[in-house]
Amino acid sequence: MKFFIFFGLIFFFISISSFQVFATSDPEKGKARYAVCQACHGTDGMGNKALNSPKIAGQEAWYIERQLKNYKAGIRGTHPKDRFGMQMRAMALTLADDHSIRDMAAYVSSMPVKSSVEQTIKGDVEAGKTLYVLCQSCHGPAGEGNKTLNSPRLAGLQDWYIARQLRNFKAGIRGKKRGDMFGMQMRPMAMSLANDEVINNVAAFIATLK
Repeated sequence: MKFFIFFGLIFFFISISSFQVFATSDPEKGKARYAVCQACHGTDGMGNKALNSPKIAGQEAWYIERQLKNYKAGIRGTHPKDRFGMQMRAMALTLADDHSIRDMAAYVSSMPVKSSVEQTIKGDVEAGKTLYVLCQSCHGPAGEGNKTLNSPRLAGLQDWYIARQLRNFKAGIRGKKRGDMFGMQMRPMAMSLANDEVINNVAAFIATLK
């Protein structure tokens, strides 16, 4: 009996160790794979409006990992009206497995934020601040995000990207696909924004968060 208990404990600790090794990420490997991404997102990860590519440098690894998996699984980037999402999905499909995705997410998250993003949307910042009260319970008063609530950081994202994603959520282009549980939670929030003017106001305020 003692032999079986001893053997069971050894197996348990080996399993835990194996899981920990598998769960680790290698930013250096992610850096090598980032060559596929830099044509759009830039060598510094700061994005490019002309290519409709948002800033990704410094975003939380857990959120990047989830979105890459969503793209790869077809949970995101398959709606016929999501042209830019479709382009991104093709890139995500080049990542062979979950470990490759984890490495990529670790590298992108480690990239320093070298400069602030340019504000491009003319909106009523004060009106957007009032509306942001709906958002801050999940995303935080400073747009810092909250992993416990599966809410990514918004501070530092480009206003045009925020506005586009809010419109996508509202129109069902994003957050309607089966398997996108957290996108489905976000969609009712976007639907509470009456029109494009209101969306622009919220995006303009979020762009002020550093």
